[in-house]
Amino acid sequence: MSLEIALKHRLGDFTLDAAFVAEGGVTALFGASGAGKSSIVATVAGLLKPGHGRVVLNGRVLTDTDEKIFLPPQQRRAGLVFQEARLFPHMSVEKNLRYGWRRAPARADEKDVAHVIALLGLGKLLDRRPRTLSGGEKARVALGRALLASPEILLLDEPLASLDAPRRGEILPYLERLRDEAKVPMLYVSHQVDEVARLADHVVLLEKGRVALQGPPGETLTGLGGQGGILGAVLDAVSLGPREDGLTELAFDNGRLAVTVAAAPGTKLRVRLAADDILIARVQPKEISANNILRVTVVQVTVKGDIAEIALQAGDAWLLARITTASAQRLALAPGLPVFAIVKSVTVDS
Repeated sequence: MSLEIALKHRLGDFTLDAAFVAEGGVTALFGASGAGKSSIVATVAGLLKPGHGRVVLNGRVLTDTDEKIFLPPQQRRAGLVFQEARLFPHMSVEKNLRYGWRRAPARADEKDVAHVIALLGLGKLLDRRPRTLSGGEKARVALGRALLASPEILLLDEPLASLDAPRRGEILPYLERLRDEAKVPMLYVSHQVDEVARLADHVVLLEKGRVALQGPPGETLTGLGGQGGILGAVLDAVSLGPREDGLTELAFDNGRLAVTVAAAPGTKLRVRLAADDILIARVQPKEISANNILRVTVVQVTVKGDIAEIALQAGDAWLLARITTASAQRLALAPGLPVFAIVKSVTVDS
């Protein structure tokens, strides 16, 4: 899949002026509210005609203002899921699911319909009406309806924003399954760094309508604020299997981590480290409870009042630690200094 976007459109007090290419997997549009994320999705979906721009999906031109091309939404083969599920209240779950399926230009066969139902865990909900569903269940039905429209791309506009933390935690594994099993490319809008760190293959960071940064999660998200504080690192790792002490060893960019999550050798995992959970020592500590002590090099020291953010390099990966400025001064931290990073906690995603 290839999605090419180049847009210029006036939005209130600023201009959306963004260009990027998404190549399969999950491309996340990340940034603060009002950065232009939803406007990009609306343009791809055909719900917004830009003042100037071009959108090309898999070589098919959806929008080209110079050539006066603007395909209507129903011809774009883009499955759209909003923050609100927008299910038809008078229809059962099954009829909601089959609504898009009946109108798809290329209908999925019954085997594929059954696969989507199983993939999203909807089998026990088929006879129910939307009013009887939880927020998480409605979100899963909305995802299923979009998938059964046989889209070339899924456009997910803050699909979890209306859910509380437990419901968000319920839906994220299903989104991971869609990413890994359904293989339908996604353009995913969110301002939650933990969601993006967990799901995205590629991140486009937007600031006031412009692309400020783009690339893999590990390069674009480290240091950004989110739930639980500052994100210290996003690492793609591979399990090397269990160690003698029962922990699982993971390999990442010429580095190693030990985690309590069981994973067969070769299993790919995404690891998140919080900056507040990374301590720094000049001398390798001994006889402490932390399972991970990494040899790292200080890359940058950024002082923000009483807090210092320390950029570190571990193997070929980047980490970020947040400590007090007093601690940074006491340790005489400076670029190029070899130190040890003590990782207190590791979050492992499938």
